[in-house]
Amino acid sequence: MSYDEIEVPDSGQKIEVVDEENDEISVPEDPIIPIIHGDGIGKDVAPAAQKVLGKAAEATGRNVSWMRVYAGQSARDRYGEDVNLPDETVEAIKEHRVAIKGPLTTPVGAGYRSLNVALRQTLDLFANVRPTYYLDGVPSPMKAPEEMDMVTFRENTEDVYAGIEWEQGTEEVEQVKEFVEEEMGFDDVMHDGPIGIGIKPITEKGSKRLVRRAIDYALEHDRDKVTLVHKGNIMKFTEGQFGSWGMEVADEEYPDDEVFAAPDSLWEEEDEVDIPEDAVMVEERLADAMLQWMQLRTDEFDVLAMPNLNGDYLSDAAGAQIGGLGIAPGGNFGKARMLAEPVHGSAPKRAGQNMANPTAMILSGRLMFDYLGWGDAADLVRDAVEETISSGKVTYDLERQIEGGEKLGTTEYAEAIIENIEKLS
Repeated sequence: MSYDEIEVPDSGQKIEVVDEENDEISVPEDPIIPIIHGDGIGKDVAPAAQKVLGKAAEATGRNVSWMRVYAGQSARDRYGEDVNLPDETVEAIKEHRVAIKGPLTTPVGAGYRSLNVALRQTLDLFANVRPTYYLDGVPSPMKAPEEMDMVTFRENTEDVYAGIEWEQGTEEVEQVKEFVEEEMGFDDVMHDGPIGIGIKPITEKGSKRLVRRAIDYALEHDRDKVTLVHKGNIMKFTEGQFGSWGMEVADEEYPDDEVFAAPDSLWEEEDEVDIPEDAVMVEERLADAMLQWMQLRTDEFDVLAMPNLNGDYLSDAAGAQIGGLGIAPGGNFGKARMLAEPVHGSAPKRAGQNMANPTAMILSGRLMFDYLGWGDAADLVRDAVEETISSGKVTYDLERQIEGGEKLGTTEYAEAIIENIEKLS
């Protein structure tokens, strides 16, 4: 494919699809990987992450050919003020299958509810995956943050992300209200006066493919348990159905000696059940209770799968337990496609000051390496980051919480990580 505004790397090869349905790709030793630097501090953290990830690839005998693509402010600068997500950017990611991005800010009146959501929905990246693990030396509010080693799978395309809602005072919202009250019989639920209405769609397809991806991850990474988290005791036909469909996947699509679908009685805290040896247990838990169990019983949970809104809350809460979103990585997965991204926002007030913490984007690149099958490079990135932080060499956000820490700028912090990559490789 030819591009008008994108500079194509002189070297590098495309990642090829082997089996899209089963998420199988063929990765060359020198893949072309599109990168969106992003808005705000993206201009600081993305180049830093590029250098670290490039060095880790080089240290393990590979090379990344970065392909700069544009979205948000950089797209408006390059393509015009009314272009926030160019077709070229979307097509480049589709063609090259794996990409990484920094934080994006959606301007008012941009035509999108969110550029991040637009990318996920346009590319059908249905699983938002956030590994949450503790790095030695990171300040944490928890007594034992090292007990956190959890991966959240958040459905990425429906629930509140579907964006089906109507604004108060519009003709459309009055039509919906009239239909709900007069045609559907819910005439004593909504208060009089201005009202906003939204619809919460949760489908069998969306639920099952998300839970299936979570179970497959648990099997591939030797995890013991997948917990389906929802509010099905109240929203029985949306979130409750998510849980039912998820348990159907566990019960019907996997051998009993691989995946064990826990009975409903396991919801009682004191109940015990015999689980086949080496089988992944799949259970259901209520979202409100899960928020406390994540803190009180952290080490009892491995992989969480949940609808969109619950996933948003719980993954951020998990990130807080290991030191905050500044170090929290993430990735969005579809069929033979992946877009890595840090969890944090664009923090425009800190942009261009060489002070932002690039750890989250670097570790998002680690998640990308893992998807590429570069486990050795992924481990090297984590070890080098942890070695740097544990030595007290950190950016301002962590230094102010560490007694005797050494404050580094974004660039200098990345260079310190690169030095540790060289030592560890």
